Amino acid sequence: MSAVLVLNADCGPLHRVSLRHAIRMLFRQVAVVHEAQQDTRIGVYPVPTVVRLVSYVVTRWRRGRGPGWSRAGVLLRDGRKCAYCGDSASTIDHVLPRSRGGRNEWLNTVAACGRCNNRKRDRTPAEARMPLRMTPFAPIWAVTLT
Repeated sequence: MSAVLVLNADCGPLHRVSLRHAIRMLFRQVAVVHEAQQDTRIGVYPVPTVVRLVSYVVTRWRRGRGPGWSRAGVLLRDGRKCAYCGDSASTIDHVLPRSRGGRNEWLNTVAACGRCNNRKRDRTPAEARMPLRMTPFAPIWAVTLT
């Protein structure tokens, strides 16, 4: 199933939902089709790629903080590329190791390949002589929709 973008009533992006969920939203009349695939239908509804909510949803909670930290989020933020060598990454690494007080935070974690993660071990990048190719950052909501 493909993901369908959900827009607020003012056409601001909110999040993505499954095609099944989008059809349910259309059925319950809480959303209308904003964009659809041409010449394809599911029952009486065109197959949507973008739906727009009928009523405005207040999103003040999105203004203050970005998304919460997660391993999958770190890998997505870094494009699944190792921050040390640039190869394909499958793990995360703590810039300041957890044994030294490093926490699971956006600014302290980067994507890493298994080889670099093992080589760095329980050291900082400077101690391991492994400079970071990118600087970790905390994503904002607008970036996570792409």
